[in-house]
Amino acid sequence: MTLVAAVGLGQAVDGREAGLQAAHQALNGLGVATPGVAFLFASNHFPPRDVLNGAVSLLGDTPMIGMSTPACLTGAGQHPHSVALALLAGDFEAEAHWLSGYAQSGRETAQRMSQIAAGPGKNQAVIFFADGMSGDAEQFCNAIQVSSVPVVGALSSGELNSGSTYQLSGNQSGVGSLAAAILRGNMRISVGHAHGWDPVGSQFRVTRSRGFWLRTLNGRPASEAYAELFGHPAREWAFPPLSYLARLYPLGIEQGDQLVVRSPIRVEADGSFRMNAPVPDGADAYLLVGSRSTCEKAAIRASQQALKGLGGAKPSFALVLVDIAWQLLLESQPGAEVAAVRDILGPDVPIAGAYTLGQVVPPAPESAPAGAAPRFLNQHIAVVAFSEARSA
Repeated sequence: MTLVAAVGLGQAVDGREAGLQAAHQALNGLGVATPGVAFLFASNHFPPRDVLNGAVSLLGDTPMIGMSTPACLTGAGQHPHSVALALLAGDFEAEAHWLSGYAQSGRETAQRMSQIAAGPGKNQAVIFFADGMSGDAEQFCNAIQVSSVPVVGALSSGELNSGSTYQLSGNQSGVGSLAAAILRGNMRISVGHAHGWDPVGSQFRVTRSRGFWLRTLNGRPASEAYAELFGHPAREWAFPPLSYLARLYPLGIEQGDQLVVRSPIRVEADGSFRMNAPVPDGADAYLLVGSRSTCEKAAIRASQQALKGLGGAKPSFALVLVDIAWQLLLESQPGAEVAAVRDILGPDVPIAGAYTLGQVVPPAPESAPAGAAPRFLNQHIAVVAFSEARSA
């Protein structure tokens, strides 16, 4: 059976109605095919239970995972206050799992996920959505052991100041959790990723970091270092809009010969940066700045990489998982990143996605040893292209 996909979009005042609209539209697009898996993205303003009730009323027991986002993405662009639902049908099987202990221990959640994925059958991919405000995604990535199977994921997002995000799986929803789908069968998945932020010359030393809080840069509160660069008083960085606009100015952390991008979620009242990945004490860090042009080029690179990994097969569907910083940066041109993806994949390829607080991608096959851990990223776009598996 050919791998086919359809995307529905629901826009309504009520979360249940928006979920119902999205499911109805996606099912109509799928025609007579029976959906095998669903990916759902919902505005964080909608109560998750309402969205689920609307979608599940039409989808029944179709395996489904989802998460909150400030705006949904489809091939038509960016959609605030909406629900986007992607359905895939074909010669494959899917399982949806709900792991509620992610916020307490990323390591234990990864061990449970590894055990589930080790079940019978040949896996093609593990796709997950986890809480973006709590839980340690880097710890999860380092602990998961799923040999030779791509692990792809994203961290749910929403209001950066309130910290309201949620995850969905089947008929379950909540916070601090991880929703995962295991895909098996006639399916091939390829992932491309890139970002559009570059160093601008300002260098810092991380002088105090505790857990997810980067306390000081060059011996001063992190907000003071940014205040000196950007001209706003340090105390103003703890309040909107600067508290969340700090996401636009991430740090490139030196790790060997690479710069790993780490982005603030917000600035706290004491001037520290709340991150969602630990930053080591003593590390050298560089201020990074992005632009519309560099981000559009990054979206093109990610799409080309994803397309190349399909080995010439035509994509049937693409998940587009974009850091929330892109939404802030492209505010005057909403959906520009989706347009760049469509230019590469083709206008007829269904697209669904979300703005996220982090992205998880497989290790680079050309440079990573066998069994290497997936990578946790900030500030990236990840394009996940789906096609039928190539014939042997």
